[in-house]
Amino acid sequence: MSAVGHDIDHGHDHEHEHHHKDTFITKYIFSIDHKMIAKQYLITGIIMGVIGVGMSMLFRMQLAWPEESFGVFKFFLGEKFAPGGVMRNDAYLALVTIHGTIMVFFVLTAGLSGTFSNLLIPLQIGARDMASGFMNMISYWLFFLSSLIMVISLFVESGPASAGWTIYPPLSALPQAIPGSGTGMTLWLVSMAIFIASSLMGSLNYVVTVINLRTKGMSMTRLPLTIWAFFITAVIGIVSFPVLLSAALLLIFDRSFGTSFFLSDIYIAGEVLHYQGGSPVLFEHLFWFLGHPEVYIVLLPALGITSEIIATNSRKPIFGYRAMIASILAIAFLSTIVWGHHMFISGMNPFLGSVFTFTTLLIAIPSAVKAFNYITTLWKGNLQMNPAMLFSIGLVSTFITGGLTGIILGDSTLDINVHDTYFVVAHFHLVMGISALYGMFAGIYHWFPRMFGRMLNKNLGYIHFWVTAICAYGVFFPMHFIGMAGLPRRYYTNTAFPLFDDLQNVNVLITVFALVGGAFQLVFLWNFFVSIFYGKKAVQNPWRSNTLEWTAPVEHIHGNWPGELPEVHRWPYDYSKPGFDEDFVPQTVPMKEGEEELHHS
Repeated sequence: MSAVGHDIDHGHDHEHEHHHKDTFITKYIFSIDHKMIAKQYLITGIIMGVIGVGMSMLFRMQLAWPEESFGVFKFFLGEKFAPGGVMRNDAYLALVTIHGTIMVFFVLTAGLSGTFSNLLIPLQIGARDMASGFMNMISYWLFFLSSLIMVISLFVESGPASAGWTIYPPLSALPQAIPGSGTGMTLWLVSMAIFIASSLMGSLNYVVTVINLRTKGMSMTRLPLTIWAFFITAVIGIVSFPVLLSAALLLIFDRSFGTSFFLSDIYIAGEVLHYQGGSPVLFEHLFWFLGHPEVYIVLLPALGITSEIIATNSRKPIFGYRAMIASILAIAFLSTIVWGHHMFISGMNPFLGSVFTFTTLLIAIPSAVKAFNYITTLWKGNLQMNPAMLFSIGLVSTFITGGLTGIILGDSTLDINVHDTYFVVAHFHLVMGISALYGMFAGIYHWFPRMFGRMLNKNLGYIHFWVTAICAYGVFFPMHFIGMAGLPRRYYTNTAFPLFDDLQNVNVLITVFALVGGAFQLVFLWNFFVSIFYGKKAVQNPWRSNTLEWTAPVEHIHGNWPGELPEVHRWPYDYSKPGFDEDFVPQTVPMKEGEEELHHS
């Protein structure tokens, strides 16, 4: 059966559906409508983001003013983890671990991909809904359950997981290793196993929907770059997430069932444990085989969103459409063969190190193609500087600055000098954390009218962008320098090393920027939640955009379009095309006689 035939059948289901009145529970909680599921992902992701950023505020205060007593520590951590308001070292390690886990997986993976893949895939390809609405609902509720278990692990008596977000054994494998390796670590692993199941169900749904449910005329080369990014991201997830699942399950076996996949020759307080034959480095291989593609699972959706927003707000076609698709495919392939650059000091054969160096530096080529194409699209465009556009340009900036330091970390001889210092923290926060967050903010500002039928306050958006941009560089730019000076990461205080006394002032500066930047996210939260109810009502196509989601009515209906599905006649980037009165030509407008399609450039 063709995709079009499938859609017509789907349309009959949709007509039939409207005989049943949605209740509150079927509409807002157990919904199978992709638009509602997108909102559920977004709001859950925002709540987890508040928790993750809040944790970073606490441990930044500890780094800036070690051994100081703070009432806020006592309030959030309690007398056990902050006796007299002074943070204990295991509390610091737990905060860093859960902060990293929440931000990487629950905010930037599920919050970003889950929200925008769900919202945009059916709307931009001209489908009524996802291939399986029920499976989509289950994937959200598994994500919600995993988030809940991760939050519950914060309240375990022995403390949450504290072996770092990478949970390397033996720290994570032996319950007696550190306080956080008890029940908190077990809950961490259970939470991640459920999260991976959620991600895999979502990814399979996205891939099937893009392949099978495109509307008439929507060939693969007429897809917006957002859909290409979500599609390839889902493919990477399907390839790499099962590997982390196997690592998590084997680690649960080591912890709870006496196996030794990752343990060998362990001594604790002079006592010889019975583990033999395992290898902690095996865990590193399994973890980073997901861990590096994970960077692009986080980043590619943000880059896809940026492609759409920059083209729309430059009022000109995206530069090098096919080169952009090729670079997404190249990044997807290369991201799965570079994991070893995280392990240059794990005793790796130097020849193997040089192979990973080569493949890592190779990934700079498609990344540079994307950066240059964004800049060329902006060049001489009729730029509309709304908050979504500012965050998109901010992403291009952090993608370049963060990517340049990746060249140093991708080279084994240079990486060894700065490995496990704050240089690494600065690099990956800029290139992955801040870039992906900018993409998420850009997407929220751009598609908020599509989601909620109202507009966000533009002036609050400008305040949000400028303070966030200044503070993000204020936090992570100085970190490169303290990293090059040798300051190690994951230490809750450096007062035991007189060598680093001179760097303490820099740590204070970083923390001040972090506190200000974190506090100003309240401007965004206020804008977001107030605008849902009281924002200015949106028109159908507020940004004068070409893609199909703006042809659907503002009020949400399950099925997206009331009548027939729209038919596509052109690619999505016909902006400022000669021969037309308007500076945008939606994909549904038939080609004129003699008009040529532009996207073969």
